[in-house]
This record gives sequence, structure tokens and C-alpha cells, in this order.
Amino acid sequence: MQEKLASLEKLLNIMDELREKCPWDRQQTFESIRNLTIEETYELADAILMKDMDNIKEELGDLLLHIVFYSKIGSETGSFDIRDVAESISEKLIFRHPHVFGDTDVMNNPELVKKNWEELKIRKGNNSVLGGVPSSLPAMIKANRIQEKARAVGFDWDNRLQVWDKVNEELYELRQEVEAMNKEKTEKEFGDLLFSVINAARLYGIDPETALEKTNIKFIRRFNYLENKTLKQGKKLSTMSLDEMNAIWEDAKKRENDQLTK
Repeated sequence: MQEKLASLEKLLNIMDELREKCPWDRQQTFESIRNLTIEETYELADAILMKDMDNIKEELGDLLLHIVFYSKIGSETGSFDIRDVAESISEKLIFRHPHVFGDTDVMNNPELVKKNWEELKIRKGNNSVLGGVPSSLPAMIKANRIQEKARAVGFDWDNRLQVWDKVNEELYELRQEVEAMNKEKTEKEFGDLLFSVINAARLYGIDPETALEKTNIKFIRRFNYLENKTLKQGKKLSTMSLDEMNAIWEDAKKRENDQLTK
């Protein structure tokens, strides 16, 4: 524990030095490093998907630096410091885990923990179950969080199989609007379909953001293979037929499947 505290103290001292002596660090504000924090968060998310432990460690360090940076700026105006930040989250964790730090019984049920969590947030002052969902979240992550919070207070399907009727219903309504060539209603129905598919993913324990990003990565990998193979053949994608491109695409898929079975 002493070694961990010493490392944190070292980081705090470095931040003090940077804020005093580095022209760039000295001019930063909450607003100026906000976008950098968002970027670092996405870099951590990428490292987690890649299961790159060294990179995860590095990106966690970058995020920790940002927390220390914000806390240092806050201390300069007397608003808060790193101690206040740590105390605040400690108090919140204790308050929201009465089954650990109190006598509430959750019967070893994670879903009951979530339900109690949302009820405690409302008791603390949040007027709405959905009030804590940040408006700036990406739409897919936001939809998933909205659905999780609604579930925590019992607003959910009785049986997860029921969600497929909703998915099929939304798909049917979308196809009707596509055929009617009504762009505004088509957009609405696309949104409804995506929301229902995200709901289905959640009900089956799948994080839709992670699932889609893994598909993005897979598509990029296969498309890169298609491009490289085409260049080696002395051709350009723009001059190839779809059948020719599909043949190489299927070859990329076969190679991946062969590697998985080794």
C-alpha cells in the first residue's frame, strides 16, 4: 500500500511542477483538455478490445493524469482538490452499496444490486431514473444505458424471447416506409429498429457497442486484405467487378476461419 501511495504522490508532485513550469500545461483549462480526455477514453476502449494489457496500463495512466490535472486546476480556484475527488467517490460508493457497508440483503443477486442503485440515486435527488444518462453519449451507448436503467426499476420484457416480435415488427414497419419512399418516416423507423436490436442484445448479455466495434474491426481487416491482394495483382478496386472483389473477400474470410480452427 505504501508503494502505491508513494507512486500517486509522485504523480501529484509532477503535476505541481508541470503546472508551475511548463508553458503548455500552465495555460490549460477544464474546457481545453475536455476533448483530450474524451480521446484518451476511446484509446483505452480500443486497447481493451484488443486485449493489449501493456496498452491498457498506459491508457489508464493517461486517464489518471487527466483526473489529477482537473483536480489541480480545481484546487487553484479553491473549488476542489484530489482529496475532495477521492472522498466524494468514496462516500458515493459506500452510500450506493448498503449490501456491503450496511445491512441490506441482495441475496447475491447482481440485478437486485442494480435496482437498489437506481432507487438510491432517486432518493439522493435525481428526479428521473433516466436523469443520469449524459446527453452527449454516443447514441448506441445511450440507448443501451437507457434500457439498462429502465430495467433496473422493472420496466422490461417478462421474457426475452418477446423482444424478437418487436424487432420483426419494427423491421416490417421500416420496409413499409422504404417502399413508400418517405424519408422522414424511414429515418424514424430505422431508429426504432436499431433501438429494438440494441434491446435484444442487452437481453442476451451482449454489449451492442462492443459487438459493432468488433464487426468494424473485422470489416477493416478483410477490406485491407482485399486492397492488398488487388494491388499485388496489379489491379485497382475501382476497375474490378463485384464478383471479383467478392472472391477475394471470401478468401479473406476462409483464411480467418482456418486460423481460428488451428
